[in-house]
Amino acid sequence: MDLQLSGKKALVTGGTKGIGRAIVEGLAAEGVAVAFCARTEADVKETEQAVRAGGADVTGTAVDVGDGAAVTAWVGAAAEQLGGIDIVVANVSALAIGGEAEHWRSSFEVDMMHTVRMVDAAMPHLERSDAASIIAVSSVSGREIDFAAGPYGVMKAAIVHYIQGLAHQLAGKGIRANTVSPGNTYFDGGVWQNIEQNMPDLFAQAMALNPTGRMGTPEETAYAVVMLASPRAGRITGTNLVVDGALTRGVQL
Repeated sequence: MDLQLSGKKALVTGGTKGIGRAIVEGLAAEGVAVAFCARTEADVKETEQAVRAGGADVTGTAVDVGDGAAVTAWVGAAAEQLGGIDIVVANVSALAIGGEAEHWRSSFEVDMMHTVRMVDAAMPHLERSDAASIIAVSSVSGREIDFAAGPYGVMKAAIVHYIQGLAHQLAGKGIRANTVSPGNTYFDGGVWQNIEQNMPDLFAQAMALNPTGRMGTPEETAYAVVMLASPRAGRITGTNLVVDGALTRGVQL
């Protein structure tokens, strides 16, 4: 099926590893011109070169999304380079587990406010698009109490609320807004690989909660994001798409 994404223009934060990189690759494979950012310059360059090697139109920039002015400047520069913005994917998380004040601050600035600032900066361009889509990557930790209860879970829940509010506010302008909430996602260099190596008991507990007997892959979550970005999903807005292999048991009504 043609997802009708060819020629569209997208921004993706946290695009060098895990889910973010899989989103960049997934959109690029559909013919989307992608501008992505991440904090580490070396990772940005490696990802840009690797994805471009397949003929994709991607551009990476080193940006600390906890810096509001830097996010706004990057969105403006990327929009100018791309010639507009159709798709915004807010993916970065501080991954702050624990109740220290520093973790609350970093979760607010990185998880929540980077999403808000990115959307605000992109809005003038989205309003000119004929297929505008906003997608934020949340987490199942935002919809149930688990080991990440505290700043991480709270901010992930707040992102869902924010995005669903946008869906209602922007529906009349033809701008869609959705969240994707992945469950445990395993990849090289990721959080769960680190837990597997350094906290095997916690890893075993987490694995036991997965009815499928495995954790998810970045590509499985990226598929959900790419599908929601597609104009074919034109009737889907204000939803929180859970991608967790039946990990969570809460019923979405």
